[in-house]
Amino acid sequence: MRFMTRTWHPLLTGPLADRASRTLREIAEALSGSVSRDGASLASLASGLAGQALFYAYLAIATSDEAAADRAAEFLEKAADELANTPLPPHLYAGFPGVAWTMEHLQDLLFESPEGEAAEDPILEIDEALLGPLSRSPWLGEYDLIGGLAGLGVYALERLPRPSARTLLERVVERLAELSEEMEEGSAWFTPPERLPEWQREIHTRGNYNLGVAHGLPGVVPVLAGACAAGVAVERARPLLESSVSFLLARRLPPGSESCFAGSYAPWEDPSPTRLAWCYGDLGIAAALLASARVVGNAEWERQAMDIALTAAARDESTSRVRDAGLCHGASGVGHLFNRMFQATGEERLAAAARFWFEKTFDFQAPGEPVAGFRAWEVGVLGQPGWRPDAGFLEGAAGVGLALLGAVSSVEPAWDRVLLLSLPPVSPEGSSG
Repeated sequence: MRFMTRTWHPLLTGPLADRASRTLREIAEALSGSVSRDGASLASLASGLAGQALFYAYLAIATSDEAAADRAAEFLEKAADELANTPLPPHLYAGFPGVAWTMEHLQDLLFESPEGEAAEDPILEIDEALLGPLSRSPWLGEYDLIGGLAGLGVYALERLPRPSARTLLERVVERLAELSEEMEEGSAWFTPPERLPEWQREIHTRGNYNLGVAHGLPGVVPVLAGACAAGVAVERARPLLESSVSFLLARRLPPGSESCFAGSYAPWEDPSPTRLAWCYGDLGIAAALLASARVVGNAEWERQAMDIALTAAARDESTSRVRDAGLCHGASGVGHLFNRMFQATGEERLAAAARFWFEKTFDFQAPGEPVAGFRAWEVGVLGQPGWRPDAGFLEGAAGVGLALLGAVSSVEPAWDRVLLLSLPPVSPEGSSG
């Protein structure tokens, strides 16, 4: 095996870094005996073994810890076995593409890659399994990052420059273009009411245009930008990228609003401010837009992204609605997004915001509770809010650990490609390398 590091600067120092290091040891010990969330796939990226393998792999890269590397390999092997024996949906976060994404990502970062033209590609059959559905028009599934086309685009970007991955990405762009709606202010993707979760359907009775990274337009933008940077389907991807960013920026709320963007848009509804988070709200939009601006070289989009990010950094904690520690909508996720944008820009106000939210992360740790005391706050099936222990990547301890590693180590957290906070590097010729 090999330990590969990338240029990155530790954010935390002193007592805060010491606290983070202790917490990382606690998470590593706790995950060794953890199980996935009830009702969730044992293998999945979001809450299962694949996401936990990511944590151990990056811990190994940051510390040269052979035991952590072995644990990463063990968890990934178990996830692959589960994938072979249990039917999973074609969704990035809860399905087989997410497990395959993790295998591909860690193959490049931690393990020795097979060489030569005759080297077997263990993930090629995943590409082939996805190509059939993606070749059919119209696309009948979702368009979003978590369970739809944008998520499959993330998988294809990670697999470039393989020919099968280029074909997959071309098909993703084609299907996204077919589903898009052209309006005066740009292109967007409509979610009809029957496709909304029940609780959202009660609020948005006629459907809406989702403005969250996890389930909406901002999660499509970096996929289109990545396709353009890689030279894939540029003739369709570039106009759609520019048009969708135009629509997104036109949705910015008036100055003085609690947030820059609402969680969704519908001409017949009054917009409501959103939380401070990756999945919905200003911070996720700013980070996704900044990543997109950088890979296609659009200075105006970068300026807009920075303005949104700095507005988010100045937001009062009391309006943030941060209730737990996880990546998706918790304190460590907020800290990581600010850290990612600070590392990209050198803007100290973003660094200060990142340190603040990492410190808040520790406030949500409950001593003596399972999985190192990291719990997710959720509204249960009966509508009652409550805490549950969570070992997973998206809302639990594995994701918290990855964010903390990114704050105290010199290893770039390239795992956040799956959150669309960064994109795979491309060669000067325009194909992924």
